[in-house]
Formats: sequence, structure tokens, C-alpha cells
Amino acid sequence: MQGLDDLKYDANGLIAAVVQDAETGEILMMAYMNKTSLAESIRTGKTHFWSRSRQKYWMKGESSGHTQDIQEVFVDCDLDTILVKVKQHGAACHEGYKNCFFRRFDSASQEWKVCAKRMLDPEKIYGKK
Repeated sequence: MQGLDDLKYDANGLIAAVVQDAETGEILMMAYMNKTSLAESIRTGKTHFWSRSRQKYWMKGESSGHTQDIQEVFVDCDLDTILVKVKQHGAACHEGYKNCFFRRFDSASQEWKVCAKRMLDPEKIYGKK
């Protein structure tokens, strides 16, 4: 295997990237990278992604200041998913939670319930939506 060109990007040129806390093992978020954002992440040591909804390249923490320092980058056996182990500064989730997986499915009520404590008010960082 040579490098970034050998990865299996989807038809849109994207590859799934799971972001994990390097110290605790907690899964913080999942986003997509293209070849450029992956190369920039490796070059700078900060995570960069491609936003499918906004159709734009972005660096994690560019507006919030809650950056991620890359510790290690892995690829899975199929070469179609990246695992990025990071040191997280602040909340990883734009909704103010430590990670993006703050809702758990409750079988009794058949609803998604918040199961984590919000670290900060996202309106104070991003403004009202």
C-alpha cells in the first residue's frame, strides 16, 4: 500500500472518518473526509473534513475553538474507513456535548433520549440558528 490514493473513496470522493479520544477510547464523532482534507489533516495535525450538507471543506474547531490534535491515523481492512485518534479540546459536538452520540434509543418509550450532560451552550459559540 502506497498512500492516500490507495484508499477506497465513495462515488463522491469521500471516505468515512471515525474520530476517537486517544486517551479514553470514547467515540467522539463521525464525519467525512476527501483526499484533500485527509492530506491536510495529516499535514497539520488537526482534523479537517468535507461537509456533505454545506458542500464545504472545514477544520474542526474553526468557529468554536474546540480543535482536535491528531495522535494517530488508521485505515480499516477494506481501506474504506479512517479512524483518527485525537486529543479533543472542548466539546466535539456542535450541540455542546462531549461527543456526538448523546442520544440513546429507549426501548420502553420507543424514543431517542438524551443520555449525556451538555458541556456548553452552542448558541454562545455559534449564535442562534
